[in-house]
Amino acid sequence: DLPPFNPDKPQDILSVLHFRKLLSQSDAVIISTPEYAFGVPGVLKNALDWVVSTGEFNEKPVVAISASPLTSGGDKALESLLHTLTALGTIKDEHSSLSIAAVKKKINEAGKLTDADTKKQLQLLLGRLLFKVQQQSLTKQT
Repeated sequence: DLPPFNPDKPQDILSVLHFRKLLSQSDAVIISTPEYAFGVPGVLKNALDWVVSTGEFNEKPVVAISASPLTSGGDKALESLLHTLTALGTIKDEHSSLSIAAVKKKINEAGKLTDADTKKQLQLLLGRLLFKVQQQSLTKQT
């Protein structure tokens, strides 16, 4: 439970320190978000705000996924998220994101993805992310 971001607050809050540690220990980050009111949920933005100036995302490969029941696929939330990820110094390109439109038609009652095309897009997206992680690992070894 991250508290509301406040740059004037002490930075040694346990939940914030734990969040930062998890990010620091990760090889990559996948963020999947719904779109609310044409933007990212406040809780997600709050979490990202806590690490804007601390570097945990710097040079880290990321994937951003948005989903919406609308035909827009959450494109406004995705655009906003990608701007924030740029501010965080992440490694991403035009193949680092996916917008899933009409998501309710692509999942079953249990919430499992059933749409073959979306599954294929996700597999490609995650394959590219894994490739970036492997490249980064090789670069660090040399």
